[in-house]
Amino acid sequence: MSVEKFNVVDVVSVDPKTDRVVLTISDHLDWEDTVGHQTLLQGKFNAYLAFVESGEILQAYPDAKERRVTFRVVFKYRPDPEGEQFLLRARKVIEKAGFELRTELFGDFAQREVRCDR
Repeated sequence: MSVEKFNVVDVVSVDPKTDRVVLTISDHLDWEDTVGHQTLLQGKFNAYLAFVESGEILQAYPDAKERRVTFRVVFKYRPDPEGEQFLLRARKVIEKAGFELRTELFGDFAQREVRCDR
């Protein structure tokens, strides 16, 4: 499961605090090729949006019924400035579609939110 596999939802869960369905993208790639990385993420976001908007999520994960949806990306590497700008644009599109986007940086000892709200 990874950002590189468009036809796979990496992780589906329910956040017990918000009761939202969370579709997680596991992103292990560095940002050396920022344009390529953004292209992969865009493809994954599009696949996740199609998964939800088509109703396929309800067949694959019936617990999603009548729950709001959050897309969550867990990064191994902090996005570069261009990546952060891409995430800001992606957040606007995802929110306009009625969903939420959360981003986190996975570290050896802690998870921190990635800034993409400027």
